[in-house]
Amino acid sequence: MSLKDKNILLGISGGIAAYKIPILIRLLKKQGANVRVVVTEAATRFVTELTLSTLSQEPVCKDIFPDSFSTRDDWTRHISMGEWADAYAIAPATANTIAKLTAGVCDDMLSASFITLRPNKPRLIFPAMDGEMFSSASVQRNLSWLSQNGCTIINPESGDLASGQCGKGRMPEPEAIANIIDEAVKDKSHDSKLCGKSVVITAGPTREKIDDVRFISNYSSGKMGFALAAAAVARGAGVTLITGPVHLPTPDGVDRLDVESTEEMDLAAKQHYRSCDIFIGAAAVADYRPANHVAGKIKKNSKTMEINLVRNPDVLTGFSKQKTLHQLAVGFCLETEGNLQNAREKLTQKKLDLVAYNTFDGKTSGFEVDTNILTLIDKNLEIHELPLLSKKEAAERMLNVIEELISSDKKTSDE
Repeated sequence: MSLKDKNILLGISGGIAAYKIPILIRLLKKQGANVRVVVTEAATRFVTELTLSTLSQEPVCKDIFPDSFSTRDDWTRHISMGEWADAYAIAPATANTIAKLTAGVCDDMLSASFITLRPNKPRLIFPAMDGEMFSSASVQRNLSWLSQNGCTIINPESGDLASGQCGKGRMPEPEAIANIIDEAVKDKSHDSKLCGKSVVITAGPTREKIDDVRFISNYSSGKMGFALAAAAVARGAGVTLITGPVHLPTPDGVDRLDVESTEEMDLAAKQHYRSCDIFIGAAAVADYRPANHVAGKIKKNSKTMEINLVRNPDVLTGFSKQKTLHQLAVGFCLETEGNLQNAREKLTQKKLDLVAYNTFDGKTSGFEVDTNILTLIDKNLEIHELPLLSKKEAAERMLNVIEELISSDKKTSDE
């Protein structure tokens, strides 16, 4: 039971779904968790502090400054809360609270303890509000920022809402939330086939210089590669992340190498060919580069300009051509139109062990967005179709298939 003796911090903001939290506390306590609760002022309009403290068997915290200071810890409890917690779940998370967390405002215990939570500890955000509020540009922007900066966003469900309407916005039931918390605090590294493995991941775009101020590139954000890196580290792997120019924080525990061009990425990757167990080519490398890089800035002297392009090295193929029987090569195949055959051909031609196929639609899959729809094809031509998932969840599912390949390879070698 992964929740036994785990310290779970619950943050409750002012939404009607707060009525579900007493049931959640009882479920967590029954599974052996230690539970502390922090609330906003608005949350107490929906559920009382007496109820929450009775069920959690701990005082409920609301204000940064307590009414009295009985122990030394009372002076800095907003810090000790963050040090104590193994996971922080905010449920329900209202639009107002989400905005405060994004902006770094910490004017109550809920927001202050969010800031002080220690690195690598799961931050679980459960938005719950009217469907139109949830789909608003500001809420989606804030949730995207939180997701990119280490939080796990659990999207609300569809159903009857407090407004009397029916749609997306309902917080999951207490049993589902308890299961999500349980999964988040599990130490996956002990049981993972990736534990102790060396994993190299390329991510993001590359830039190919035309002159000193212009370049050829693409829209890759690096989110999928960074999600894979974070998930692999959580499973006990040693991860080297070779990334093109992106604006993403380095996942905790990951060794990051920043490059710009495809040639630089290729050179960096070659340093790890022999030592790595798994090579995942998630970068959207430029296939071509200008034949000649012009120093300075090309002047606008004519109505047209010709740029001669030459082929770049294929970073992933370079690895797969020299890999041993005990190394795995994993790639991606992005298309603008559905054509699974292209992915099969890439799998064969590049001698890959797994290829992740997806299409670019600019909304739910491909570059810059936070979600993906992947179809995984392994070297045995077995197909694993994944639904629309966050890139974090897609990374987890993809690593599950990689672990299956590791297990099957070990079984074959033992035989």
